[in-house]
Amino acid sequence: MSGSGTRSYPDPWDGNLDFARAVIDVVPWVMLAFSAVLTVVLYEDHAETGSPLVPLLLCGLAAAWTLGMYTLRPAWRERPRRMAVFVVVLLAIMTVMVFGYSWLGFYTFTGYYYVYRLVGSWRWRIVGIGVVACLAGISQGLGLYGPFDPARALLLAGAILVNVILGCAFTWFNWVSHRQGLLRSQLFDELAETNSRLEATLAENTGLHRQLLAQAREAGVLDERQRMAREIHDTLAQGLTGIITQLQAAEQASQDPPERRRHFDAAVTLARESLTEARRSVHALRPEALEQARLGEALTGVAGRWSERSGVPAQVTITGTVRPLPPEAESALLRTAQEALANVAKHAAATRVGVTLSYMDDEVVLDVRDDGRGFQPERAPGAPEPSAGFGLVAMRQRIEGARGTLHVESEPGQGTAISARVPAGPPALGETPAGLARTGA
Repeated sequence: MSGSGTRSYPDPWDGNLDFARAVIDVVPWVMLAFSAVLTVVLYEDHAETGSPLVPLLLCGLAAAWTLGMYTLRPAWRERPRRMAVFVVVLLAIMTVMVFGYSWLGFYTFTGYYYVYRLVGSWRWRIVGIGVVACLAGISQGLGLYGPFDPARALLLAGAILVNVILGCAFTWFNWVSHRQGLLRSQLFDELAETNSRLEATLAENTGLHRQLLAQAREAGVLDERQRMAREIHDTLAQGLTGIITQLQAAEQASQDPPERRRHFDAAVTLARESLTEARRSVHALRPEALEQARLGEALTGVAGRWSERSGVPAQVTITGTVRPLPPEAESALLRTAQEALANVAKHAAATRVGVTLSYMDDEVVLDVRDDGRGFQPERAPGAPEPSAGFGLVAMRQRIEGARGTLHVESEPGQGTAISARVPAGPPALGETPAGLARTGA
């Protein structure tokens, strides 16, 4: 009785209702026994009505049919076709019972249970409930005493209508409630699945967060190591190299006390400056030369002090419209100039050095050129620029950290040229082109 194309839903009786169903299964037998006893009583009180054999046979037929198809065959209750046959035949027996003997409606009333329990399709379930309601109404209407006149016919129709409306309405609302329950169950299942996925995602995100934190810490440690390596190279290493150079020069000038004193004083001054810069590097502060002066003035001071120590003249030229730069860009350019001059003093044997700071429209360029012996830089495999020691590596790291580029050009006997470029901001209001040429020594 599950019509073609009709969607089937789980029976609302399923679940933890086995005990309740076992109890309710007894009710039809109680009502059938009550109907049989009532038949005997009625025929005893009205002996002129005839023999009670026929209604009792109908009760026995209903009992035999229920016993053989339902009570003794619990496995058949899960077979829709056999249960459909059982319900149809049982309703037919009940119809005969009601039309022949109205008091047997006490038993036919239990048809509600069998229809609701065994019919799987809600559409056919409502039809079956309607049939049982009609039988209940007929039983109630025919049970009234008196002649069958229009008033009694009206009462019969009213009883049938009331039973049909109540039975079908109850079944309909139960069906709607059942579907809403299924929908809520489905929503709960989907919500549980979503929560499970969310928990898995949160756990995964937590793992990724921990991994990112670990990577960030490692990157921070690596950046700090690189920064400290550059600072140590630019302060302590250069300072110690300069001190050694001055002390060696003082030793060679042992026969010239004034010259020897000058080299000693230069070594002491260089040691103090290196110590100051080292302390500032530890605290990640800007170079001291940039604290009190602009980049061009700081370059002029650095070149002047370098010339005094090395004895090589260095000319500083500033061109373009002077403008403020980001602190990291100024520090990178100043440290690059210091490293380039230190390399000239150690390796180039140059007779003059030129330092040019050019302010252009969209970038600032620092060029350091010397006329020294030059060198043939060894190219690292796959490196875009030649590499020759940590000095060039530190310069490149600083300039690239300021979003700039560094180029080195050198040939044996042709000197060396280092060019560093960093992005520049817009010109400051009131600034004028420098066009100045300053000589450090």
